Amino acid sequence: MRGFEMESFDGKHTKSGIISSSLKTNLFELQGKSWFVTAEAPCDLLVQVQDFTFHLHKFPLHSRSGRISRTIYESRTRDLRILVLDDLPGGSEAFGLVAKFCYGVPIDLTPANVSELRCAAEYLEMTEDIEEGNLISKTESYLSYDVLSSWKDSILVLKSCEKLSPWAENLQIVRRCSKAIAWKACTNSEGVCWAHSRKSSSVSSPRRSNLRDPGLSRPQPLPAPSEWWFEDISVLRIDHFVRVINAIKVKGMGSEQVGAAIMNYASKWLPGLLKEKMSDENNPNSPSTDDPFKDSRMIIESLISIIPQQKDCVSCNFLLRLLRMSNMYNVSPALVTDLEKRIGMQFDQATLEDLLIPCHNKCEILTNVDLVQRLLEHFLVQDHMESSRSHPYENEAGGENQRSSNGFSSKMKVARLVDSYLTKASRDGNLTLTKFQVLAETLPENARSCHDGLYRAIDSYLMAHPMLTEHERRKICRVMDCEKLSIEACLHAAQNEQLPLRVVVQILFHGQQRISQAMANKSLMEASKSQCEAAGATREGLMERPAATHPKWFHEGWERANRDIKALKFELESLKVKYLELQHEMDTFQSQLDSKSKPSKPLSAWCAGWKKLAKLTKADHLQTFDAGHPTATPAADQVKKISRRWRNSIS
Repeated sequence: MRGFEMESFDGKHTKSGIISSSLKTNLFELQGKSWFVTAEAPCDLLVQVQDFTFHLHKFPLHSRSGRISRTIYESRTRDLRILVLDDLPGGSEAFGLVAKFCYGVPIDLTPANVSELRCAAEYLEMTEDIEEGNLISKTESYLSYDVLSSWKDSILVLKSCEKLSPWAENLQIVRRCSKAIAWKACTNSEGVCWAHSRKSSSVSSPRRSNLRDPGLSRPQPLPAPSEWWFEDISVLRIDHFVRVINAIKVKGMGSEQVGAAIMNYASKWLPGLLKEKMSDENNPNSPSTDDPFKDSRMIIESLISIIPQQKDCVSCNFLLRLLRMSNMYNVSPALVTDLEKRIGMQFDQATLEDLLIPCHNKCEILTNVDLVQRLLEHFLVQDHMESSRSHPYENEAGGENQRSSNGFSSKMKVARLVDSYLTKASRDGNLTLTKFQVLAETLPENARSCHDGLYRAIDSYLMAHPMLTEHERRKICRVMDCEKLSIEACLHAAQNEQLPLRVVVQILFHGQQRISQAMANKSLMEASKSQCEAAGATREGLMERPAATHPKWFHEGWERANRDIKALKFELESLKVKYLELQHEMDTFQSQLDSKSKPSKPLSAWCAGWKKLAKLTKADHLQTFDAGHPTATPAADQVKKISRRWRNSIS
């Protein structure tokens, strides 16, 4: 970037009318740690800035600086000879440039010194009210029109602001540079070729350039890739990097790009975070402070706070390694909890190597089992929340089925990961039975279709803890289901002396049942197959084999179709057999139900009539006996009435 040349100072009139042209200097000389001005008039002011001293004149300084002018005016009762400016932003280098500017010596504004000069000019109150074209207006113009329009210059200025806190923050230099960098990073890279650090991406080879346009002698720049800005902003200090990332988020960049930039920054500033370990000597961006522990903790906390909330924006491998370093450097518990929840969202992507996080307490076990337990609980909570968010109408389009299948597969991955972790952690003799059992039983039953992994973990735990009692051995074996063990696991368990005898008997019993069921199914399949072949023998004539003159692919397709037809026939016959069995069972059940609910058989009309006649005759005899005529017979009208009533009842 070209320098911005200042105008020279030609001398001004003092209030007493004396012309200061004699103070016009030709050279500043450095002798040790002292600067001297070669001029006709002797120096009357000694300015001390840090370890350097400047032998200057009062008039050029107070004619440009409001602070120095006010100091000289307030000390008019005494002769001011020494002025101490130890708190000047930019230090002695910035004041040397300010002094040259006051004396009219041309200076060049560059991205490396403009922020220092801007802060120093603000400190010295070099405004337009004191002198037109003063240093504040010069530096502001350079920042606005030259620096902020350039990608590299904006990064250089932001890098130079690291030594100027809080002046650079208060003067909005950091904010303006961060916004300028964010705007350029979010600009579509197609058609825009910013000058960035990747040489292979910034320019093309001369051959390719000449092939495009033979008349061009200079190589043509190629469009920058989407991650072209990662390396450039990784040189920034963590607080300025956070400002840039937040500005990029406001601009609307995708979470995956932001997460990739964060991972790239962490790989440079946190040695050992990723698999490619970097030493501080090979890392040019390592913090240069006396307390690397504090710097690393600050970097980790800042990175955790700016990771996007979207899932999969950073890898689970990166999050777990960040969690490992968080426990090592005693990061804030609130940030660690937030990081654990984020890992729970992607726990199905974890690997066993990254999950073996050591426990830093001396009295605890080697691996942090409690941490893995919390991560697993966060995963189950997140999975439950995602399943509860499913829309009731998604089932029509298959969205709910797809989501449930994805959730089930993720649970199976986590189950395999937990079983492998238990196998590894069980070798520690300090691992308690309760922690092992709680971690093994945290997952639901449907997460494991096979319990071979649990069996290996239990076997490893029993070998590492030979002093367990029989009750404890039975207790740890309850976490696995003997019916879900494979044949190989059953054979191994039958010869395992560590298992309790009762568990071995259960495993052998279920294995024998499985073998018997398999043999029965095989015999049934063979019988059904023979029936299907007999039933389909009459139809095979319709399926004549193609002639030998047909090509090979035709014969292969015919054989494949024939096999598919036979398989479908076999399945159809099996379904018929099952249907008949179910139909027979249903008929039997229906007959039993009808027999229990059937009412008693009613009497016929003839029997009912005779019973009714007997009752009436008996009643008449009782009435006659009560009247005192035991031998009397009924009258003719009474007999006629009874006979008529009897005929009506049986007709």
